[in-house]
Amino acid sequence: MERLFVWAGRLAYLYYSGRTGSTIHSLPSPIHFPLEVQIFGIAKSPATRSAQRFFAERRVKVHFVDLKERAASKGELQRFAQKFGVTALIDKTSRRYADLGLGAARLDDAHWMEKLVDEPLLLAMPLVRWQQQLTIGEAVAAWKAWTEADK
Repeated sequence: MERLFVWAGRLAYLYYSGRTGSTIHSLPSPIHFPLEVQIFGIAKSPATRSAQRFFAERRVKVHFVDLKERAASKGELQRFAQKFGVTALIDKTSRRYADLGLGAARLDDAHWMEKLVDEPLLLAMPLVRWQQQLTIGEAVAAWKAWTEADK
């Protein structure tokens, strides 16, 4: 009788032979967790649709967060801001940026973060995350590197 299970981070099987007892045999290959990305954006955004299409063509599991339905948390935005800076998160060409009259605004990073949490349509899209890797906008070269690294 054999039974597969995870043991010490590796796939293993237990072999029970009756008389001699049981033996654990580790399989040579480590467990492979498939690539799964998280995309923050708006369904109508061409850049967001492009990111979804890119990962769908490569059969990558996508967790999509529509910012019109549910805004990104402050902690999630902070992760992107730490890597790229708060100003990189702001889409100064967006319609919402112009509607709020933020062209002449001079705000510090803390106020911008509050504004981005309250107004997710100000964000540059899409925001894509895979494990600890992050991208803003259409970063096809980085996405290709992620899918190649996963193989």
